[in-house]
Amino acid sequence: MQKSWLRRMLVVRRFEEQLIVLHEAGELAGHYHVCIGQEGTAIGVLAHAGPDDVVYTTHRNHGHLLLRGADPERLFAEILGRSTGYSRGRSGTLHLSAPELGVPWSSALVGGNVPQAIGAAYALARLRPGSIAVCFFGDGAFEEGAVFEALNTAAVLGLPVLFVCENNGLAEDHGAAGAFPTSSTAAERLIDLSGAFRIPSVGIDGIDAHVVSETVARLAHEVRGGGGPRFVETASVRWPGSRSLWPALTGGRFRIEWLTGETDPPAEIAAWTRTGDPLRPLHERLLAAGETSRDELHAIDAEVRAEIERAAARAVAAPMPTAEAAFDTQAGAA
Repeated sequence: MQKSWLRRMLVVRRFEEQLIVLHEAGELAGHYHVCIGQEGTAIGVLAHAGPDDVVYTTHRNHGHLLLRGADPERLFAEILGRSTGYSRGRSGTLHLSAPELGVPWSSALVGGNVPQAIGAAYALARLRPGSIAVCFFGDGAFEEGAVFEALNTAAVLGLPVLFVCENNGLAEDHGAAGAFPTSSTAAERLIDLSGAFRIPSVGIDGIDAHVVSETVARLAHEVRGGGGPRFVETASVRWPGSRSLWPALTGGRFRIEWLTGETDPPAEIAAWTRTGDPLRPLHERLLAAGETSRDELHAIDAEVRAEIERAAARAVAAPMPTAEAAFDTQAGAA
């Protein structure tokens, strides 16, 4: 299974990088965010989300959609506003949705998806027992009152929801002018906040997909069994390319040689590559178990890069929606 995880994480990585390239080429208008550095959390959590579960995500949503089975070409098309996209080009990047994949909505509002997730969990408890709502949000969501209301409601009603806080907060010395600020809270630990509502909570390393998967397997089982909500905080290191207001390919595109030790990464990305890249612990586990090799890793990456580049090219060539399509209430692509 973990070898397939490596490929799927590379799909997310190469998709996000290609998105930055498309933006720099003028193909993508408007703001967007990437989830590079958080792939370990995404795959470790979603490995335990079944087809009857629902997933609510944030503005860093591309990886979640891809790992739920989204087609890269259709996802590119939606982000680029093309008629072949998941919502016929009308949602853009910040409000991506694919109900057929169990992703009803993405919220561009910080914490805005948390009340939605507990509403879905309320319905699932009555209409589809055994199914759960998985709710991703960032550490900054704890600056929104609606999140505390949602945690309290979920706890009081015993709702089947797994709260996943992807904490990619920056250290204070990285809060340079012009960069996205990190969140601030008086609590020493974020899990103290969820724990105040008597929600069983745990904080873990979000970089290692294996650690995330082991923890979430237990938590998801407890939620499905009627144990009520669970909360997990996954700690990751924000990718240097996401520290500015606009994503940038800091240090250039990711290179497999950085993982295998064939070449050293550029200075501006070196520390993150050693300690923050979720591909590293997964790659090291596979090597130690004899389940992959340097040559195979290169081959997998070459295949993924070609797949993503083809998908992006087809999406760019796809037609824009017609004016008449604005009145068509059917969400899916034609």
